[in-house]
Amino acid sequence: MKKLALVMLALMVNTVFASDSSFTKTETKIKQAMKSELRTEKDTKRDANRLPVETLKFFGFRDDMKVIELLPGGGWYTKLLAPTLAENGEFFVAMGTGRVSKGLIGKEGMDFLSIINDNANIRKEKGDRFYSVDKFDLAEKDVDMIFTFRNYHNFSFEGRKIMNNAAFDALKSGGIYAVVDHTRRHMQDLNKENGRRIDPVLAIKEIQDAGFVLVDYSTMHARSNDALKHEVGHKDVTGQTDRFTIFFKKP
Repeated sequence: MKKLALVMLALMVNTVFASDSSFTKTETKIKQAMKSELRTEKDTKRDANRLPVETLKFFGFRDDMKVIELLPGGGWYTKLLAPTLAENGEFFVAMGTGRVSKGLIGKEGMDFLSIINDNANIRKEKGDRFYSVDKFDLAEKDVDMIFTFRNYHNFSFEGRKIMNNAAFDALKSGGIYAVVDHTRRHMQDLNKENGRRIDPVLAIKEIQDAGFVLVDYSTMHARSNDALKHEVGHKDVTGQTDRFTIFFKKP
């Protein structure tokens, strides 16, 4: 029994070592991208809180993958992903790409950045608190990984369902759907302070309903000093909100 336990421990150590070793080249490229002059002081100040190297390693990101980033916003992660994937991978941004298109296309290190299917008609109907989106196709297949960072909360139930289904259709079997967002207290009713947060249990259920399998979660972005009662832009929590970090696979 003792011998079996030792063998199992050795296998686990070798697996972890192999995983760490295979990430080394990717990590070097991410860290190089983090030094890019394209990144502003505001970008770099967020590194300690957002932990890009640790986050991407947790999700199993590698420099030779085919990757889509949904809703890239101002391009904080785009500036890291595009140069890391430039040599061996493929990288696309989709949905709400206006700021990236104007601010990053044509810049150094962004040569292989591609915008796909940005006509999902993201909109906020009059009187609505959350965004709606038309059913859309990401126009790419056999994708290895799809990210959405701190965006899931912005959409209505129907909008989230459409986005999850589009991600599922684009990913290959075994492909990863990686989600990070601001935490809302479980089963808490919507109020004026928690609209930019979402219940992680609800998110898991919705993403599983799209066909995904929950693989793992990380507490690296958990923040015990966030009481989950303030709007994410509140002075007491801004830049230090409690966030859930979860990844799923397509069977």
